Amino acid sequence: MSANGQNRHAFTGRLARKLAVAGTGAAVLALPLIGATTASAATPAAATTATTATTAATTYPDNLDGWIRESLDIMAQHGIPGTYEGIHRNIMRESSGNPLAINNWDINAINGTPSKGLLQVIDPTFQAYHVEGTSWDPYDPVANITAACNYAADRYGSMDNVFSAY
Repeated sequence: MSANGQNRHAFTGRLARKLAVAGTGAAVLALPLIGATTASAATPAAATTATTATTAATTYPDNLDGWIRESLDIMAQHGIPGTYEGIHRNIMRESSGNPLAINNWDINAINGTPSKGLLQVIDPTFQAYHVEGTSWDPYDPVANITAACNYAADRYGSMDNVFSAY
């Protein structure tokens, strides 16, 4: 994955995703208040707190399925598009599901920046497309998937649109 061209698309892609997430969040918070009367207006806040606590309690298996599902949940929170099938297809092509995979032979490796992890991300791309709330370790499966999907969303519209090395 190349970090070239990231400035060209990064700002507009990230801004659009942030606005989409903010707009959705605002609409979700506003909907329960429409038609609310007197004391019942406090109910949505309590429901939101209960939902947040339930979401925080979600656990994922420490395997490829769990890493993809956790990444999809994080991606949804940040407005990053992608599906299980698209992510899985690309992981199998890039690393065969090995989170410690490293490419020491291509042009990136020759230039001193090997591709790493499940979706074979180079360090500059990982750092530029890192998603808040994930590890800064490019070998961390969830961080690798979400950063790669964030990059693919910016560059190709979604990881679902990637069918070869990217």
